[in-house]
Amino acid sequence: MEYRHLGNSGMIISEIAYGNWLTHGSQVEEEAAVACVRAALDAGITTFDTADVYAETRAESVLGRALKGERREGLELFTKVYWPTGPGKNDRGLSRKHIMESIDNSLRRLETSYVDLYQAHRFDRFTPLEETMEAFADVVHSGKALYIGVSEWTADQIRRAHTLARELRIPLVSSQPQYSMLWRVIEGEVVPASEELGIGQIVWSPIAQGVLTGKYLPGQQPPDGSRATDDKGSAMISRFLRDEVLEAVQRLKPLADEAGLTLAQLAVAWVLQNSNVSAAIVGASRPEQVAENAKAAGVTLEADLLARIDEIVLPVAVTDPHLVHQSVPAQRP
Repeated sequence: MEYRHLGNSGMIISEIAYGNWLTHGSQVEEEAAVACVRAALDAGITTFDTADVYAETRAESVLGRALKGERREGLELFTKVYWPTGPGKNDRGLSRKHIMESIDNSLRRLETSYVDLYQAHRFDRFTPLEETMEAFADVVHSGKALYIGVSEWTADQIRRAHTLARELRIPLVSSQPQYSMLWRVIEGEVVPASEELGIGQIVWSPIAQGVLTGKYLPGQQPPDGSRATDDKGSAMISRFLRDEVLEAVQRLKPLADEAGLTLAQLAVAWVLQNSNVSAAIVGASRPEQVAENAKAAGVTLEADLLARIDEIVLPVAVTDPHLVHQSVPAQRP
């Protein structure tokens, strides 16, 4: 495993982070989830990413139990707040009320006294940004979180939050966007702004929901039991299941072979070539998947290989910066 600073902060994280969206407490039984966490630790992964909304809060609890007994100082635990975690009108968003209640609930489920990074899971246009950032400042100043991050915010939203964070003397150090060979919407605006501000990317879905493993074939139905056939995961993967995309992925196989990598390893290594990326989040339903993806750490892809990858995938990749998510909760009553 290799390690990098998170943005321009002093905290060092593993290049490969383990995430449990759509797995822990949902698709994967707890015994298998624990086995995946053990495989991550064995591979040198020290960074674990979750969110209060995953599996209706169960994912945090599973991760907390899986990491119980580990030396807390040797781990970096990340979680998030924003999406609904209950039926109440204040059980969502980035209000002071929801943030202050959510951090305590997350800490209880994770069985820890603090998280290393607390992230705004989306931008909340129904709450003043000043209120949100002041609440985050209180979370940091109380010692319940060490750093602050955002997820799927636009460049303008990140700039506004960073200005407030400096005024409030709290470290806003990260952005967590979707990023892969096939989904490049952050390259035009978010990455340049983040480089300017000293913010690092913790990218999710570097394998494009599994499409970049090559297991989805053009003209064929998705394999049984795959993400594409799962009710919870199929909505996001559908955008990549066009035949022209799947044909491009198959054309990447000789390039992966040339680099001595699997297609999945090539995909993870590719996002790590971006100097603004601090870590790539990988998920898994089996321990061997964790071990395989972890081998992408420390890999250098030569410029000629990167150029040939672009020749294949850029024509089918999504690049429009205006597609950065700006999801919001239901309108206030």
